[in-house]
Amino acid sequence: MLKKRHLMGAAVLCVGVVLGLAACAPGGSTTDASTSRAVSKDVSGKDVTLKILDFWQGEEGKWMDAVIRDFEKQHPNITIKRTTQDWGQVMNTLNLRLADPNGPDIALVNNGWQSMGTLAKAGRILNLDAYSDLYGWKKEFPDTISRQVEFSSDGKQMGTGSLYATPAARSSLIGLYYNKAMLDRLDLPVPTTLADFERDAAAVKAAGGVPLAYGSQDKGSSTAILFALQNLYAPAEKIGDFVYSSGDVPITDTGIVQAAEDVKKWADAGWFTPDYPGIQYADAQNDFVSGKAAFRFEYTGSLQFSEDQKRTFGYVQLAQVGGEQVVGTGAAAANLSISSKSKNPDAAAAFLDFMASKAAAQHAVDHGFLPLLHSDLTIPSGNPELASEITAQRQLDEDNGYTPYFDWSTPTMLDTIGGQLQQLYAGQVTPQQLADAGQKDYDTFQAQRTKG
Repeated sequence: MLKKRHLMGAAVLCVGVVLGLAACAPGGSTTDASTSRAVSKDVSGKDVTLKILDFWQGEEGKWMDAVIRDFEKQHPNITIKRTTQDWGQVMNTLNLRLADPNGPDIALVNNGWQSMGTLAKAGRILNLDAYSDLYGWKKEFPDTISRQVEFSSDGKQMGTGSLYATPAARSSLIGLYYNKAMLDRLDLPVPTTLADFERDAAAVKAAGGVPLAYGSQDKGSSTAILFALQNLYAPAEKIGDFVYSSGDVPITDTGIVQAAEDVKKWADAGWFTPDYPGIQYADAQNDFVSGKAAFRFEYTGSLQFSEDQKRTFGYVQLAQVGGEQVVGTGAAAANLSISSKSKNPDAAAAFLDFMASKAAAQHAVDHGFLPLLHSDLTIPSGNPELASEITAQRQLDEDNGYTPYFDWSTPTMLDTIGGQLQQLYAGQVTPQQLADAGQKDYDTFQAQRTKG
């Protein structure tokens, strides 16, 4: 069962633990810095300005502003100064910015080897174990979520070791969206299992409709359907151990072969958008939202529904084949790290804690986003689509069924699997050959990783 977080009081607590800072030594090796300091929840007193680098704009930016206002009310001596750019700009410049003594105190950091692992190895971001002990983060975050932001101090192992970021109280999942109005017209129930989905899809096809809005022209975005289906076949632990590069789990234990068999079968049955190999990601999204298909496997938060559409579309996490457990790809919508050069890490840690709070999660819901870490929230009655996402997420909470994004397993896995998927649809590779290519990519990276 997912533990619920609660807002923590402002009681002073100081612990004499070492805050593990890492420094990048010549030749790219990593050493522990000799500096140590006590960490504290007491951030009152002197005026502090925290600089934050993020990529939230539009409604997401309004959510962030609301969280900041609440935090500043609780901590009137702390001022938050945001710098906001698009995701690509933030990711491409993050290493240099965090190396700057005048750079951001807090930054949004992407999961995986290329971003968080590189920054942890280079000593750009703080090891947060001391603050985790202070605030109880590892005890309060589900292990399937906290594992996503853990790295060994040498940056060679993901999913174990120390905490280098904390999740914001917003999540992103991969699951099945459905057009309830279309299902109702055909007198079809909302599916809860893969068998239910295939029954509904066949009925939609028989009635002359398009079961699945889908395009495979863009390699990376074409993989969401495959990653969603993997979760129906493999235990969450197997997928997690493969992605986090334990080296002990073969790719064939992650459900990828069965998932590839399914999507090839559906493609051959004509369940996808006509001419899907030439359909771009955004066009497939538009087809679904405009009512041209009954279903779409998609990342939560990626579809822009109008107020009326929020009443006619819904979301579900399908149960695993042969059981009732719900396992699904899910992570925080963003993770926040503290720069190792921050002059105010205690204040920065207080803000990270607040970003994972119930207040931040409630603001997420109020702005139409899927929350994380909390289920006892007030859900707007006029947004049944969001309510269906929250219901699905609570099933993942109850089963601790979150799996990491499969492409985190190597820096090139997304491109490898996406290309293989295109060839699968064209009849050029088999599901097993697709898996073999993924295993080869994985083994190559494993060899590189162990060499450092």
